[in-house]
This record gives sequence, structure tokens and C-alpha cells, in this order.
Amino acid sequence: MKILVSDDVSEKGVELLRQHYDVDVKINLDEDALVACIGEYDGLVTRSMTHVTKRVIDAAVKLKVIGRAGVGVDSIDLKAATERGIIVVNAPTSNTIAATEHTVAMIMAITRHVPQAHNSLMSGEWDRSSFTGIQLQNKTMGIIGVGRIGSRIAKRMQAMEMKVIGYDPYIPEERFKQLGMESVDLDTLLQNSDYITMHTPLTKETRGMISADEIAKMKEGVRVINVSRGKVLDIFALAEALKSGHVAGAAVDVFPEEPLTKEKNPFLGMTNVVITPHLGASTIEAQIGVSVDVATSVIAALNGEPVTSAVNMAPIPANIYTTIHPYFDLMEKMGIIGVYLADGPMKEISVEYTGELAETETGILTTAVLKGALNPILQDTVNFVNAPEVAKSRHIAVKEVKSQDSDTFLDAVTVKVATDKGQHRIVGMLFNKTEAKIVEIDEYRVDFTPEGYLLLAPHVDQPNMIGQISTILGQAGINITGMQVGKTTTTGTNIMAIAVRDDIPNDVMLKLKAIDGILDMNLINCNLHND
Repeated sequence: MKILVSDDVSEKGVELLRQHYDVDVKINLDEDALVACIGEYDGLVTRSMTHVTKRVIDAAVKLKVIGRAGVGVDSIDLKAATERGIIVVNAPTSNTIAATEHTVAMIMAITRHVPQAHNSLMSGEWDRSSFTGIQLQNKTMGIIGVGRIGSRIAKRMQAMEMKVIGYDPYIPEERFKQLGMESVDLDTLLQNSDYITMHTPLTKETRGMISADEIAKMKEGVRVINVSRGKVLDIFALAEALKSGHVAGAAVDVFPEEPLTKEKNPFLGMTNVVITPHLGASTIEAQIGVSVDVATSVIAALNGEPVTSAVNMAPIPANIYTTIHPYFDLMEKMGIIGVYLADGPMKEISVEYTGELAETETGILTTAVLKGALNPILQDTVNFVNAPEVAKSRHIAVKEVKSQDSDTFLDAVTVKVATDKGQHRIVGMLFNKTEAKIVEIDEYRVDFTPEGYLLLAPHVDQPNMIGQISTILGQAGINITGMQVGKTTTTGTNIMAIAVRDDIPNDVMLKLKAIDGILDMNLINCNLHND
């Protein structure tokens, strides 16, 4: 077998591949050049510079696996690869240690004023008194998000003799006990932590979760660290708290908009903050790690072994694929909508198939629902290979029901997401076998294409509700692509479903929620999570 490496990846991974196969390294190939040569290769290893288009995949007559030396796979046409039965693998965990250690470095930097003292000495000063620090010993570290990075932070901070507490509604109590840390709610963490560090994905729940209100709940002299997602933390509210002294120090590696420009940097001139330009994964070892990890997965795939880092599914028999392949995106998006509607940790996901889908193999479609529901809430990449196991590890029951009886729609799929607080129901259909539609949410009849962002707004049935919402969105430059209004089961109330093309900033959401008569406002990101 032959492997083509089309991007500059660490030689360690290339050496590993060469122990098993003939390997050619050809860098900076454009689409035409890649199309011309790809037909002779069984495997392809890329980074972000190589675009593996449908045209490339169509020419790859021998290709069995594509390895992405990194996390994101936006440069690879997953749909085309899946249709050809080509396995696509990535390296989702290789930056874990890098991000963990960068967090520790940031914690130490703001604890002992390392950058400030360095700059002072380099400018010719000898000023010891201005840079007196504190000790980590016996302080309380609060970790928001106890996944693969947060859990490693916990171990390292425990080694520094800190008390560690954590908030993560998606981690079972048993896991907290294994880590030797206490599980608390968010308010308790904010009020009792000397240090607060964030390690969450960007979701409905985490977007803007640390704003001025949450910062006000923190104890005086707290130190705040964010090496997760920029939009989790309101950096402008943090800057104000640093100026007032309520927050003693902060370390920030990620920002709401990157690159961070001088005009949008609220920390300029401040001496009690350390900022870095998104360096969490920037280590030599991490770059070697992604190369070696993806090489290992490519070798496993070519040997016909299970590949846990696959981002698509194994080949499907042609007769089954013809029936189910139009539903893949719809199923995943229904899972995404379900988790956005969930009122707490998911306990059960049920998928009911009617019509033609009830007569065929649908396991991979149910997996697509799980992938959609789990990817927005987890740092770990969830794919068609590992989604069932991830759901099991999160104690989420999965049920599949097939029926020819339907109260409303034939050839429909119903996804039910249950939590301790209740259940939400989403019904989806394909019109003309191509056009995906959501036709019911809970007891409400709707009709929208699950693309972009969707605002669901139950409200009092009174004049000018549509006008007020439209005005606020228009003033913010946000285009409305569709809108529906229907009655709810509560007398005197309606629900509005508004489709918009772009994300809605937190300040605009606050204005919308403040409209008199709005009972709730839920922004759902219907876009697929491919990294």
C-alpha cells in the first residue's frame, strides 16, 4: 500500500507510516495536482492546507482512509468520503496536555506576577516589593468543565496542595469521586473559589456564562483563568472587575473575536492580567502528537481494525445506504436541537421511525442523533464510531422504536430527549427525499429548515411582539430568514420561531429577553459540529 502526505507534518508520524507502507511526501499540491496523483494511493495524511474536495475523492480510486493531523476536518468533504466508504480520522486529544500545561503556566504567572516582574527587570528596574505574590497551598481551585482538560488540571492543582471543586452538569458523581474532588453548583463554585478556571466547549449553556452577574458573585480577590472558548467569558466585565480590584488577577488565552485587535482589547495597560494569543495547543510535543496519533489511526484503518478517532462511519451496504443517506444531516441536527432544548443532563434519547425507515436498518441514523446531541456539550470529539459508547458512559439510555402508525406524519422521525425535569420532542421529515424540515417541536406545529440559528420565543399574545423583535435584530444587522407564530397550550400565549443566518451576540439576546411579554428566549445553533 502507498500513503501520500500532502502537508508539513511532524517527521515522527511519517517515520511510523514508513515502517508499514511506501510513503511519498508532496507538499503544497493544488487541487489539480492532487487529482492527478491521488489515484495511486491507499491513504492520505493532511493538515489544514490540503483541501480534499469531492473532485479529489472521485479521483481517489484506491483511497481507503484520510488522516487529518489535527482536530478540524472542514477541509475534507466528509459526505463525499462517506459515500465512497473512505474512513476519515483525526487526532482529537493530542493537544490535551498542551492546553493543560498552558493553563498551569497561566495560573502560576498571575500568582507570582512573572511577566510583570520580567518586564520591570528588563527595563532596568529592581523592584521586588511591587511583585509580592501568594501561595497556591490551601487555596480553593474552582474548575468549570471537568472533561479531559479540566480533570487533568484538577490532578495538578491537588499536587500543589489546593482544594479542588468542580462544576459540570454532564459529569456523573462517580467521576468526581474518582478525581478526589467535590461536585458543586455554579453559584457555590463562584462564591467559594480563590481561583476559577474554565474548560468548557461553547454551548447554549456556556455562552456568556461568566458575565458581570457571575463575576459579582465571586469572592473578593479571586483570580480568573480562561483557556477554553473566548465567548464563555465576558472580557469587558472582567476588565472592569480587575480595575475595581474585585478580581485580583486574570489570565486569558482565548477571546470572543480572534485575532484580538488593539481596539477590542480591554486589558491594554493593565498590570494585573496576563494574556496570550491562543497558545493552548502550541507546543512541539502537541504537533508531534497529532502526527503520530493520526499515523496510528491510518495504520489501524488500513489493517481493518476499529478506529476510535474516525469522524465518519464505516461503509454501509448499498441497498441500505440508498434509503437512509438523505436523512443523515437531518438526524444529527435533530439531536442538536434536542440538547439545546434539554433542561438539564440528558437521561434518555428515544428515536422513533415510521414509514420506510421503520423497514430498514437505522442504527447509524440513531448514532447520528447521538452525535448531534453530544458534540455541542463535550470537549471530546464525538463521531459515528464512539457516540454510542460516549452516551453509555454518560448514563444516557438510548431507545429505538419502529412503527407504521403515526398520529400526524408518515415517513417521519421523532426524537425525544428526556431529563429529570421533563421531555422535549422534535419531529423531522424529508420532503421530496431531499428537503429537511422540522415540523413539530413539543406540541407546537412548525415548518423550518434546520440551518443556521433558530430563536424560539414563547410570549404573551399581545400586539407589536414581532415588530419589537424584528427591530432589535435589524438594528444589530442580523438578517431574519424565516418566521412563524403559533399558539401554545397556555391560554393567551404564542410561540415565535425565528430563523436567522448568523449568531446573535449576548448583548442583543439580553435586549430581546428584556422585551415586555417575552416568557423565554432560546437560541439554537442548528449547524453541524464536524470537529
